[in-house]
Amino acid sequence: MKLHSILTVALSGIGDALMFSPALRLLREKYPETQIDILCMFKGVEELYKRNPDISNVLYWDFLSSSIPSSFSYLLKLRGKYDATISVYPQNRWEYNSICFLIGGKYRLGHTYNHLNAYSLSFLNNIRIHELDSRHNVEENIELVKLLDVNTPQQLPPLQVHLTNEDIEQGNDWLASQNLSHSLLVGFHAGSAEFKNHINRRWAPEKYAELGLRLIREKNASILLFGGSDEYALNEKINSAMENKGVIVKTPFMLTAALMSQCKLFVCNDTGLMHLAAGLQLPIVTIFAYTNPSYVYPWKTRTTMVRHPLECSPCFYYSPRPVRCRWKEDRFRCITHIEVDEVWNAVNTMLDTSAPKASIEE
Repeated sequence: MKLHSILTVALSGIGDALMFSPALRLLREKYPETQIDILCMFKGVEELYKRNPDISNVLYWDFLSSSIPSSFSYLLKLRGKYDATISVYPQNRWEYNSICFLIGGKYRLGHTYNHLNAYSLSFLNNIRIHELDSRHNVEENIELVKLLDVNTPQQLPPLQVHLTNEDIEQGNDWLASQNLSHSLLVGFHAGSAEFKNHINRRWAPEKYAELGLRLIREKNASILLFGGSDEYALNEKINSAMENKGVIVKTPFMLTAALMSQCKLFVCNDTGLMHLAAGLQLPIVTIFAYTNPSYVYPWKTRTTMVRHPLECSPCFYYSPRPVRCRWKEDRFRCITHIEVDEVWNAVNTMLDTSAPKASIEE
């Protein structure tokens, strides 16, 4: 198959966009001279892929804030410029598939979804595969690019996060300014997305605070509290409960990534920063709620997943439908019943470098 230009349409958040990067690595190996561009609408995704050598050009358009006429005009300028478009998994909304259709590549690759597929207008992509509930997000994307004659090795690539020397130097300078250059750094990300009711996947802030104090007192650790500007208030609450002994990170995205890369361990909910940590090859303790772990466990890094596998879990699959808990009382018990001791035990194990590569605490 001869392809002169490919557009990767990655309009989801950081985590989902990043989980396309192994497929992109294989795509670039197959088509070393082809123009491979990416279209995104979140600044963090733009910054990540600007540094990725497998991408020719990063196209950024803020669809969320732009008017429909201006977005339509922008897409028409792209029409006919690409032989193929790839709808990065999961993009099961009609808006995303309509965008691929408007751009008008001869080959439009995407998925057919198990849940509420009709709402996604997936038929607008003329080459599709069916998602499997047992397949990881990364594997879904790799199955997609295989339709473009991409060969897959026995060992699939890790997530691709590329830090520049400037990123690393700025990170070192920031740590020095906080007197943290020689500390045992443990990163926390206690937030999550809020759309589709995903605020309910957050482990309680008071539990993060208790865990942080134990790490400070028993491990002499320094706790870095990561999150976007919409999560600063959450981090302030956690730090207050930690007697203000943590450090709230308020830095640009790639400097945040550079600081995360210096952490000995990353503790988090199921979030985009969890996948960024996986791309940085950090040891991770992740606290899971109602999502399907087969989809989104941290890819190819040492991980312990703390999870309560209730009879109703997982109850959230990729679809436009918001999260809904079946219980009228004791709602979202899948995460509210996870106790600090469970996570503390996982943290202790992960701080021991002899720990196994991956496990699930249930």
